[in-house]
Amino acid sequence: MTTAIKQISIQDFVTQLRKFPLSAFDETEEIRRFLQENPVSPESIVPYLCWDRQHYTRNLIDKTSLYELLAICWEVGQVSSVHNHRDQNCWMAVPIGRLLVENFHVVHQDLLLGKSSIKSTEIVEMNVAQPCAVNPLEPVHRVMNPREFNLRAVSLHVYSRPFDTCVVYSAEQGTCGEIKLHYTTAYGKAVQA
Repeated sequence: MTTAIKQISIQDFVTQLRKFPLSAFDETEEIRRFLQENPVSPESIVPYLCWDRQHYTRNLIDKTSLYELLAICWEVGQVSSVHNHRDQNCWMAVPIGRLLVENFHVVHQDLLLGKSSIKSTEIVEMNVAQPCAVNPLEPVHRVMNPREFNLRAVSLHVYSRPFDTCVVYSAEQGTCGEIKLHYTTAYGKAVQA
C-alpha cells in the first residue's frame, strides 16, 4: 500500500518559505525538511518553465534579500558544470522527473592562477520524495539528468543568500574560474540577454 503525498502549489510554497526566520537559512536541515514535507505540485510551476535543447534553463520564481527560488529545467542528457555556491546554502527538490547530484572534494584551488584539483566523493539521486541540501563544508557539485533516465526533469533550488557568480571547475583540465550567472526567465517572462 502506498500513501499519496500531498503536494502544495508554488504560491503556497513561496508564502511558507517567506515566513522562515533568518536563522533557518543559516543551517541546512530545517529548509531541507520543509522541502521534503511540502513537495510542489508540477502543474503549479508550469508558468515558470522554459526549455532549451542546448542548455538547462534558470528560471527565477521568487527573490528576497534572504533567498532566491529558481526552477531549473533539464532536458534528457543535460549536465551542469561542476560548481560551488559562494559560501551560501543551497537546497534542491525535484517536482518533475529525477536527477543525480555528484559531490566533489576540492583537493587544491588557486583561483588567481585558475588551477584546481577536485575528486568525486559521491553521487546521490534526487526525486519527488528525496530533496537534498548542499553540504556547506563540501559545496562543490554538479547536477545531471542522465540519458538513461529518459525524462525531462525540473529542480527547484533555494539559494541563501542570492548571488550572481560562482566558481566552475574542470576535473579533467585541472582548472577553475569565476563565471557570471544569468536567469533565462524571471517571474515567468523571458530575460533579455
